[in-house]
Amino acid sequence: MKTIMEQSKVFFTDLRTTPGNDLMKKLERLVRRAGIADIDFKDKFTAIKIHFGEPGNLAYIRPNYAARIVDVVRSLGGKPFLTDANTLYSGGRSNAVDHLDAAMENGFNRISAHADVIIADGLKGTDFKEVPCGGEYCPSPKIGAAIADADIVISMNHFKGHEQSGFGGALKNLGMGSASVGGKLELHSSSQPQINADNCIGCRICEKYCRHDAVKVVEGLAVIDYHKCVGCGQCVAVCQKSAAVVKDYDTSEVLNRKIAEYALAVVKDKPSFHISFIMNVSPNCDCWNHNDAAIVPDLGIAASFDPVALDCACADLVKAAPSLVGNAISDKDHVHECGCGHHHHKGEDKFRLVHPDTNWEAGVEYGEKIGLGTRSYELVKI
Repeated sequence: MKTIMEQSKVFFTDLRTTPGNDLMKKLERLVRRAGIADIDFKDKFTAIKIHFGEPGNLAYIRPNYAARIVDVVRSLGGKPFLTDANTLYSGGRSNAVDHLDAAMENGFNRISAHADVIIADGLKGTDFKEVPCGGEYCPSPKIGAAIADADIVISMNHFKGHEQSGFGGALKNLGMGSASVGGKLELHSSSQPQINADNCIGCRICEKYCRHDAVKVVEGLAVIDYHKCVGCGQCVAVCQKSAAVVKDYDTSEVLNRKIAEYALAVVKDKPSFHISFIMNVSPNCDCWNHNDAAIVPDLGIAASFDPVALDCACADLVKAAPSLVGNAISDKDHVHECGCGHHHHKGEDKFRLVHPDTNWEAGVEYGEKIGLGTRSYELVKI
């Protein structure tokens, strides 16, 4: 683990190509220059953590890129698989069946991506392992079992905006993305779940799966005994009717610090490597069923052993880039369709412009504090 005083290297390649130098070759050259081959992959189960894309959202990383990383890992002797954990909200990826359908629809399968998909926290989000890390907010993060059991973790991160954390990058993909459904509840909320009576059908699935005997169906309606409830989120995980829901959400600062603790749990005591794609930089989370127009041009791909430094480098690259027209930023500027009045916002924090109530810096600062990485980096362009 690096100390705060050391600089981490972040390797970066732009998206310019030639007939003999396509993006797949540039990606492989990038990760090899960044040192991925220094990891001992021999016969190691390697979790490639990647977002498979919510149905309707097209901003996800193309499976072609995943296939190239799979091939690199196999060439080094590893046993790679693609993985993500189920979502807290009801949508196209809230259980393993729907999640696998979404992954297949978007090309994440053995044919296109060269590896099988394993949903990390199982059918209903209840397969997880607690990883004690002594965190201030989350002492024992609930990590999807397939990721917790992996020998090596590689994160492939779509770098974009986020309405709660400011942006989503390596820390969010690792921390929030690897959390079981109950873990996601712990990350998002400082309180226990509640029952939406309008949606409850009295099916008793929450009662069946509550490990603390805190939920009972009374006269056809689920009722939570808050003296027994520990806020684990299993009722939210298994409910298919959006009846068990999150009650109160944390602030952006607390959320980002919790994400850092979860990310630390994911990489604890195992090698890890991280790749971020600064493309289709949409303003909001990829978990929406749509993706709004990009706020900056496609910039490139970055890689590092240090997820904190990687997030900082990506944020700085987006900050230095000009903003585009016809998106959430230009809407705030009241830019006309012709482009008149457009402010390029070079050097400005684009994520703060879109989501002024967020504070992404809190996550990387806290990540540095707990030993996850360092904010000090050297950008190596290849």
